Amino acid sequence: MSEPPIPYTISIPDAALQELNQRLDWAKFPTQLTSSDQDSWEFGVPAEEVKRLVTYWRNEFDWRKAEGQLNKLPHYRTDIEVDGFGVLDIHFIHQASPVKNAIPLLFSHGWPGSFIEVKKILPMLEDADGMPAFHVVAPSLPNFGFSSGVTERGFGWAQYAETFHKLMLKLGYSQYVTQGGDLGFWITRSMGLLYPDHCRASHMNMIVSQPPKWSSNPLLALQHAIQPYSTHESNGRERSAWFEREGFGYNLLQRTKPQTIGAALSDSPVALLTWIYEKLHDWSDSYPWTEDEILTWVSIYWFSVAGPEASVRVYYEGSHLQSDEDISYQRLIGHIPDVKVGFVHLPREISVVPRTWAAAMGPVVQQTEYDHGGHFAAWEVPEVIVRDLRNMFGKGGPCYGIIAERDGY
Repeated sequence: MSEPPIPYTISIPDAALQELNQRLDWAKFPTQLTSSDQDSWEFGVPAEEVKRLVTYWRNEFDWRKAEGQLNKLPHYRTDIEVDGFGVLDIHFIHQASPVKNAIPLLFSHGWPGSFIEVKKILPMLEDADGMPAFHVVAPSLPNFGFSSGVTERGFGWAQYAETFHKLMLKLGYSQYVTQGGDLGFWITRSMGLLYPDHCRASHMNMIVSQPPKWSSNPLLALQHAIQPYSTHESNGRERSAWFEREGFGYNLLQRTKPQTIGAALSDSPVALLTWIYEKLHDWSDSYPWTEDEILTWVSIYWFSVAGPEASVRVYYEGSHLQSDEDISYQRLIGHIPDVKVGFVHLPREISVVPRTWAAAMGPVVQQTEYDHGGHFAAWEVPEVIVRDLRNMFGKGGPCYGIIAERDGY
């Protein structure tokens, strides 16, 4: 019989901290073209930024203080058996709201994020003073953070969805809603595809889609053909084109040769720092990242159970299907019936699609646009995510009462 979830405390051994410091002491820094602007990010993280952050990491950053702050969150761990992969040890945040009719919400983080992305929205979702409240479950993905790693081939979107679905059932949530971006987008879509009787609605802050087709969505295709893009949509297409042209290299490497970049990430904290920090900088909307924030995010990867190299394998697995039962990227950006969907469009996301594109993905009941926010939405603009969830699931919203009959909030 499966054991119930138990409380979990992050406690990195002193020896691991000492090893990190030794590696930082031996850091060898990159050079930079003398003709380029020393502050320019055109070539990636500027050399002076690398030196500054590594020096801070070694001499001033206090992991024990960060660890103490993280441990204020309600951490748990439990065993989840995944078909064909045995039992995984899954770490997760579980904030149960005191509100009787709170909605079970599965929050799925992405790369290069972690469970920490849920931190800012937790207090706003627990007891919303007349607005819908949520029971929030935010796992560390397998291969990330403090969950088990998977070293067998074939752990793709279906397996991530199965893991999270079984976790929600184990916590007593036979019906639930989901929220996600980045990898969480693909996992959220997979859960809606595989478990529509349980996953009743999904909200997403990253949208990957294609123009509607005349064969399957003639009305949307006509609207797309004759209706000019709004300013937000035109700027979004430019942002998406920039990402595909200048920011997609990491994806090509991680989806084709994850073991190669994995060797660098597992051996060098400097490589890990620059690999992640570049994305925090380029994918956010002028968010003022502090040194402590950056290094907490990176340290979670460095101290992860499976090692930082494990986190990039999902890109390969998601694009190299092992059987007909695997779920392809193409299927997940297509029409998925039965599960209501809400999208938030943010201007500095790495994929910003027109509303007509997103509308073709299923029963889309809510689309909102904001003039600020980037890829790490729950961290950059937590109030936006919370507002969108409240509007979607609150009284008068398109998903009010979708879990069960409700007496009110």
